[in-house]
Amino acid sequence: MKVFSLLWLVLLLFGAVHFQPVQAQGQPAPLAIGQTFTLTSAALGETRRINVYLPPVYSDSAAIRLPVLYMPDGGLAEDFLHVAGLVQVSTGNQTMRPFILVGIENTERRRDLTGPTTQPEDRKIAPRVGGSAAFRKFLRSELMPLIRQRYRTTAETAIVGESLAGLFVMETFLLEPDLFDTYIAFDPSLWWNKGNLVDQADKRLRAYHGPAKTLYVASSSQNEEIPESRRLQPALKAAAPPNITWYYQPMPEETHATIYHPAALQAFRIVFKPHKSAGAK
Repeated sequence: MKVFSLLWLVLLLFGAVHFQPVQAQGQPAPLAIGQTFTLTSAALGETRRINVYLPPVYSDSAAIRLPVLYMPDGGLAEDFLHVAGLVQVSTGNQTMRPFILVGIENTERRRDLTGPTTQPEDRKIAPRVGGSAAFRKFLRSELMPLIRQRYRTTAETAIVGESLAGLFVMETFLLEPDLFDTYIAFDPSLWWNKGNLVDQADKRLRAYHGPAKTLYVASSSQNEEIPESRRLQPALKAAAPPNITWYYQPMPEETHATIYHPAALQAFRIVFKPHKSAGAK
């Protein structure tokens, strides 16, 4: 073996063995994983880019209709690619039902995903904040009708977000619960406006008498250190009515920077679990 290795080295050194570079077969082409388009919004006064992932089952049948999962932070350089990957893998291995994924790319993230605040420190995070009502109007009046028109959808809708997007998810759940059926928030920034949203939770939860809703919240080790975040689970336990199914999942092994992907994997398996067929036992 040593003699063979030495001979091989000698051949290489004296050029007796040549390695030919691999030749490219044709020119590279763009890799498409979905569709993208722009939408001019009157509610926001600007044009927004929308990215859409369609599960393979959507193309397999011209008659199938699918529910829709909306996500802020939905740009290609944001969270769209890894969430689309989770939807693709989880749908493929049948741990979640197939959904159309609609990602909204940010222009002014801290403007769109925060509500009003009375705290001077909050207003320092960006030139403009407090635009969540306008962003919600954009979703309700412009984007969601267009998605229903352009794609074969069911009436079921969901929204997922982390950090400030998680704050927006929680705010929408409490202020306008009928907008979506399922709300998924990871490390929501409940410290915003000194926890005013959590302060409203008890009253708003007790006042809800609408159709069934689902809420899933996951919280990292860092988020659990925030007093406003620690108050959310007791509020849900005390005031959530029977028509709201809720989950609160502490994830102490995760940080604010790492929670999205593992939390989404767990959440999708729980809240989007495939329905059992009529013949299943």
